[in-house]
Amino acid sequence: MNKQSLSLIFLFALIFSCKIDYSFTGASIAPDVKTFSIKTFQNFAPLASANLSQTFTEALKDVFISQTSLKLLPSNGDLTLEGSITGYTITPNAIQGDQTAATNRLTITVDVKFINTKNEKQNFESSFSRFADYETNLNLTSIEDNLIKTINEQLTQDIFNRAVSNW
Repeated sequence: MNKQSLSLIFLFALIFSCKIDYSFTGASIAPDVKTFSIKTFQNFAPLASANLSQTFTEALKDVFISQTSLKLLPSNGDLTLEGSITGYTITPNAIQGDQTAATNRLTITVDVKFINTKNEKQNFESSFSRFADYETNLNLTSIEDNLIKTINEQLTQDIFNRAVSNW
């Protein structure tokens, strides 16, 4: 056997002997972690859309379902996420020379508590915030659902990465 063949055999042995499952999403989940649960995120943000709590919670579940092989449980998963929506603000952005805003910024903030029952060192409590800008001449109610969807995609990916990608 030549050195190249031995190197390949060693590399495969090393990869398959690891105790952490790696996925193409960057998630590193221990093999003893089989389930997750996500409690409904309560909405404590003034002015927020009435369905924000439900759409955010479902978007977070969807990220875990689509990017892992973990099974969703109603409660007591190996990984548990819970929290609340604490901010929903609209602020002027890109002020022009005549002191008017060219765009407004919708910002959503969520507080998250993550519990890993298999490895308590990975537990965390953190705040996550993302935003989307829109032109001031647009009516917010006509574009709000799309803005929320965009922000939810960013927030849920940030939370997923923090929970299972160890960043």
